[in-house]
Amino acid sequence: MLKKEFKKKDVNRARNLIRGKSNSSTGIQVGYEKKHIDYKEGDIWTENKKTWTIKNGIKQTISKLDKIKKEVHTPLCCPKCNNVMKHRLDKPNYRIHKMCYNCVIDFEGKLKCKPGKYEKYLKELELKNKLTLLDNIEESLLEIANISNKGFVSEDGVIEKWVGGINNKQYSEDIKKYAHKTRKKLKKELNESERIKKSN
Repeated sequence: MLKKEFKKKDVNRARNLIRGKSNSSTGIQVGYEKKHIDYKEGDIWTENKKTWTIKNGIKQTISKLDKIKKEVHTPLCCPKCNNVMKHRLDKPNYRIHKMCYNCVIDFEGKLKCKPGKYEKYLKELELKNKLTLLDNIEESLLEIANISNKGFVSEDGVIEKWVGGINNKQYSEDIKKYAHKTRKKLKKELNESERIKKSN
């Protein structure tokens, strides 16, 4: 005699296994059925407050930082010549020129053959470097200007209160004014050199 009686669900399951229908349902299910949408390669959609896409057959999220990651990431191969970028100077050259060290050498060699082109190229690089340097200096000086001079801790651990010093507000305004003036001048020169480059 059996201690436990078989339920209808158990009998249906055994019957399905004997008939070879192992995936068949043994009972009636009631509930919510999710709407299924098939997406193709390159489709972009939003689901649960996330943006998704399909790349190379794989479902991936699209992040706000994807563009920045693409800028910072150095690829395995040069996009211009498709050679592996394994030289120690490939990474810094890729950040600036978006090509490997050998491609930069070839590019600059071709420019040197054309009179005046290499000098314009160097001037343009120099202007871009100056703009970046100006941004860094402005940021550092503004940080220094906004430091409080109400008190400093000496080596002995004594808090010293200093009186006087610079007018932080005026100093910050002067820095911004000078940086804006210099940036405007550099951008004007850069735009002028790009305009000449396009006209040639």
